[in-house]
Amino acid sequence: MGLKFYNNALINEEAVKKDLPLDDQNYTLLRYSDYLLADNNRKVQVKDLGSKFASINAFFFDYLKEYHIPISFLKTQNGSSLKFVKHVRYPFFIKILNVIDKRTAKIFGKKEGDLLNLPVFEIHYPNGKDSLVTESHLITFDVCTNEDLKLMNRICSKVNAVLKFYFERRTALLSEVICCFGKSDEKIYLVDDFTPTSLKIIPQNTDGKWVDPYNLNTSADIRKYTDFLLNMTSA
Repeated sequence: MGLKFYNNALINEEAVKKDLPLDDQNYTLLRYSDYLLADNNRKVQVKDLGSKFASINAFFFDYLKEYHIPISFLKTQNGSSLKFVKHVRYPFFIKILNVIDKRTAKIFGKKEGDLLNLPVFEIHYPNGKDSLVTESHLITFDVCTNEDLKLMNRICSKVNAVLKFYFERRTALLSEVICCFGKSDEKIYLVDDFTPTSLKIIPQNTDGKWVDPYNLNTSADIRKYTDFLLNMTSA
């Protein structure tokens, strides 16, 4: 089955990122490791993966800041660590789909991989096998307010539009992106995640000779896809 990127992004991030102690100015530090977890908690080691993940993430955080999107990221620290405004992280993420995935295709009788006319937003609360939840779940169980969700959806729409255009100019398709949020001093920030665990990018004109970002099974595939995204940040 390969690495569990597709439906369990936040779970996988536990294998990639480790919270570090707060520094003397009370900021949050996040360090990326050089491995990911495959099935049965098998570690897949990739040289310099942590520093590459940090670099890709930092680039897109800074890029989105230029479009006045509220970002908690401050700067890269020690190569594979990122420094953020201290925040309380929401325990769910919003997945943005720009193409029809396997689940949606099966439900609505559509062709997997076809482009969507409008993006689909899915909320995932990754505490179980079936992580898909609704906005009313989050509101009913006091996970989030309706006002905060409306703001998050607006941020997601803007992130999707900005990144779609970014990759289109580089002859690639933004198939999927995951947005995670946190709150600090009553302000909502985008706190994650623009790495291979959440960015699903498909280059145009690959003639079928491209690693599937939804099915990264080996260290070679992970390295190839990570390097592709890293090159995209300098293209």
